[in-house]
Amino acid sequence: MKKSSFPAMMSTAVLCFLFWLVITGQLTAIFNGNVSLQSIVIGICVSLFSGWFSGRFLINNSPWFLWNPARLVKLLVYLFLIFPVELVKANLDVAKRALSIKPKLNPGIVKIPVDVQSDYGMALVADSITLTPGTVTMDIVDQDDQTYYYVHWIDVATQEPAEAGEMIKGKFERKVKGIWG
Repeated sequence: MKKSSFPAMMSTAVLCFLFWLVITGQLTAIFNGNVSLQSIVIGICVSLFSGWFSGRFLINNSPWFLWNPARLVKLLVYLFLIFPVELVKANLDVAKRALSIKPKLNPGIVKIPVDVQSDYGMALVADSITLTPGTVTMDIVDQDDQTYYYVHWIDVATQEPAEAGEMIKGKFERKVKGIWG
């Protein structure tokens, strides 16, 4: 088991605290001027414990890698703009299929190449694929110096790996490469 470094612990604690502020509503309370000191103190304590406990598991690269303002903005744009738009499009497509009298379905598993190098980037793309209706990332494998996703697709339009990859993960992967490379 890898020993937790102080920067990894603090980076994780900061991220946990920001998440705490959002889920408890304290982030908006800060802007409104009615902050609960008790909630802030509990959030700091829980975040520090979480950082101490899980920093060694979560941080593999430089602990402050994501705190680069350009990367952070790209991640926020991805999470709050790019991914939601793709999610809505996929939901509409699946809803159209579900409500159709004769739905066009050709389910199958396709093998698509991965062009993102970092584990975090690969995980984000795989999770984005799985969270959009109509696709599920089943496995990530390394073969012949190339990484591939195995994806279950509701309507296999092509078995050709590069073309299928562009259709399934194209926009996700391009944007994630700008964050994690």
